[in-house]
Formats: sequence, structure tokens, C-alpha cells
Amino acid sequence: MAIRISLTVNGAPVTAEVEPHTLLVQFLREQQRLTGTHVGCDTAQCGACTVHLNGRAIKSCNQLAVQCDGMEVTTIEGLSKNGTLHPMQAAFRECHGLQCGFCTPGMVMCATALAAAKPDLTEADVREGLDGNFCRCTGYHNIVKAVVAGAQEMRAPAPAAATTA
Repeated sequence: MAIRISLTVNGAPVTAEVEPHTLLVQFLREQQRLTGTHVGCDTAQCGACTVHLNGRAIKSCNQLAVQCDGMEVTTIEGLSKNGTLHPMQAAFRECHGLQCGFCTPGMVMCATALAAAKPDLTEADVREGLDGNFCRCTGYHNIVKAVVAGAQEMRAPAPAAATTA
């Protein structure tokens, strides 16, 4: 028996019918076609499925879609605005914080929440904060570098808009 849910996904209101056992990651990938959120382990161990739920990083393979009724979900697709990468996404690109890219969406989502909660991140903070997000390719050095750089960019003041006289 399907249940009707209403939530906001990447800033847009969404109403859908879901089975009670549908995981948030399944809802996002299969019903919303937001495939940037990856399914890695199905046991909330790897972090590839990390999204923001009401601004907090969560593993979407461990959350039922019906539990998100009335909430706001942001996926990796929702971070960039008007074709401009989010500062954390740009930092991952600039610092080569990815290789195969499978873990990258979850890492970026976890990192943005981490940086929002603690803007002055140290490498030790990043290593502790990313615990539970696994990468099998990079060895983490460039990921940590990217998160520190992204956090710095996130807290930088926005450039003043040009005015015409």
C-alpha cells in the first residue's frame, strides 16, 4: 500500500507515492532520477549515499522515504547553483580529491555539512568528520586537502557586485 509524501528536493516541492519500505536513496535515484546519490554498501557503512536532510548529513540508505515527509532533502545535484559549482565541489576538482568518483558525491555532501558546522576545519577535524565515508582509490590525502580548501572558500565573503555609475 503506497503512502503519499510531500517534501522539498533540491529546492523544489515534490509529492509522490512510495511504498512504506522504500529507502530514501531508492526514492531519489529511482523516482526522482537523481543518480548522483550512490548506493555502495546498503548498510550505512560507506557513505556513498550521503545527502542533507534538513541541512544535516545523513546516509540515505538507512532512512525510509516516508520518514522524510515534510522535510528538505539536498542531493549532490542540488549543491551547484545556476551552473556554478558549490565551493566544496570546486575544491574537490581543484585539489584532485577524487579518482573514480564513486564516493565523491557522498564525500562532498558530508564535507559541506562538516564545514557548515565548523568553518575553521583542521586536517584532524576533516579526518574525524569523514569517518564513515570510504574511498577505495585516493588514500584520502587530496580529499582532506579539498575539504579544508572548500571550507575556507565557503566561509570567504562573497565578492561585491559591480555597480554601474
